[in-house]
Amino acid sequence: MIIKREDLEGQELELLSPYAVRSAESKGRSTAEKEDPYRTCFQRDRDRIIHSKAFRRLNGKTQVFIAGYGDHYRSRLTHSMEVAQFGRDIARMLNLNQDLAEVIGLAHDLGHTPFGHAGQEALNEVMETYGAHFEHNEQSFRVVHELEKKSEKYKGLNLSFEVLDGLLKHRTQYDRPRAFDHLMPSLEAQVVNIADEIAYQSHDIDDGLRSGILNEKELLTLDISRQSAAKRIHSKDPEIRKRHLLTSIMSLLVNDLAGHTNEKIKKLGIQTVEDVYAHNGQIAQFSDSVYRMAVQLKDYLYEHFYNAKEVKKYNEKGKRIITKLFRFFYEKSENLPDSFQAMLDSEERYVVIKDYIAGMTDSYATELYKKYVK
Repeated sequence: MIIKREDLEGQELELLSPYAVRSAESKGRSTAEKEDPYRTCFQRDRDRIIHSKAFRRLNGKTQVFIAGYGDHYRSRLTHSMEVAQFGRDIARMLNLNQDLAEVIGLAHDLGHTPFGHAGQEALNEVMETYGAHFEHNEQSFRVVHELEKKSEKYKGLNLSFEVLDGLLKHRTQYDRPRAFDHLMPSLEAQVVNIADEIAYQSHDIDDGLRSGILNEKELLTLDISRQSAAKRIHSKDPEIRKRHLLTSIMSLLVNDLAGHTNEKIKKLGIQTVEDVYAHNGQIAQFSDSVYRMAVQLKDYLYEHFYNAKEVKKYNEKGKRIITKLFRFFYEKSENLPDSFQAMLDSEERYVVIKDYIAGMTDSYATELYKKYVK
């Protein structure tokens, strides 16, 4: 038996929660296309993301450590895969559209700079000198809506409206399709927004312990560790203890998010996707107590990991590379690749250079820095 798109759409219509996004009811694409016989629109979008150049480049972009620092540290690609996994799991628990959650998770960092958050800070500082700004969610939208090339009929990947909407998690007024006329994105997108936080907090604990920057005993004193089952294992193997710590914290965050969101949906009387769009505020949320624990964990990681001298050294290097590369290409734009030089006819020079640098991997940016600047 071959399962066709209509069968999958029928299953969604019959089985998903009434406030879940159904692929058969999608608002469509900017440019209309013939439907695939076997894949729903969101499954098609997922495949377009996975096969994009921007997605492949995520493997060479820093999460916290410079890409290539060690075989087991996260890259921006592995982070995106973990976000998609968390998003899909939580969507399943809430009976939402798992395919939509997955594709938003996979695409959410396509516009991220090299060198992690330090790279984003550096590019934003440069853009501010031109009266503009840089935010990686906006750039992710631009990547899939403008910069990737798939067809002569349209720019970008021509993704479904609900995916594009989910990438603009801060609800900024940036290059939006006219259909973006509501207050909040889908519940699937809201879930992925918090899945992003769960993913980076859990894997930053892992990378921090692996690097020796974070201390296991200190982590076990945090409220979230005490609330979870993290202290109930007494293995002598540090790897097993670490895995138990991580899974305990992840389970607590995921289960609380799903449970509290479900209760809030009932309390607010959410019945349809339109109810979600119209609600003035985030529906997918942690409970107050778990939110406070998550904030404490985030503050701990900021102080003891992101601001650690070992991490700051790489951050400073990355910021220096991005800032000087931007200045070089702005002054000598003839060194831009032909495809970006062609964009200068229709875009401001600083926008074109921003697009070029944001798409670089750490190693490529470092290579160009050594070639042109150093």
